[in-house]
Amino acid sequence: MKIKNNNFTLFDWLKEITLNKHKWSSFSEDDKASFNVYMINRYLSMSQEYIDIVNYVQTIPYTEKEKVYKIYCSIIPKRNVWLKYTKSNKKSNPDVLLQYVAKEYAISLGEAKEYIYFLGKEGITDILTRHGVDEKEQKKLLKDLII
Repeated sequence: MKIKNNNFTLFDWLKEITLNKHKWSSFSEDDKASFNVYMINRYLSMSQEYIDIVNYVQTIPYTEKEKVYKIYCSIIPKRNVWLKYTKSNKKSNPDVLLQYVAKEYAISLGEAKEYIYFLGKEGITDILTRHGVDEKEQKKLLKDLII
C-alpha cells in the first residue's frame, strides 16, 4: 500500500519515525526525496532522551536515507511526541560592522568580534568615520552593537 501525501513535510517524517512507522517502501519517490536526514537529526536531538540515538545515527552518511529511517523507526519507541525546536538566543554584531573592524586591523572576523569589545562605541565610530560611512549608516550599525 502506497501512502498518498502530496507534500510530505519534515513534521510528517518526524511523525512517521515516532508514531506511524510505515515501511520505507510504502512512500512515493517524491516523499523519499523530501526526507532530510540533517533536519530529522536536528529535531530529534532537541529531545533529551533521543540525543544518544541521534549521535549514533549521525555516523551514517546522509545519502543513506532508507537506512537512517529504518534505524530511527526500530530504536525510537512508538508514541506521539512533541519536539520543541530550541534556537539560540545569542545575538551577534552585524557582519558589516565586523568587516570594517577586520579591514581596519587586517584581522579575521572572529578576531574582529573580540576587538569590538575593547574598542567600544567611540573606537568603532572612529573606524567607521575613517572608512567613509555616513552618520545615518553609523547610527544604524551602532544601534544593534553588542559590547
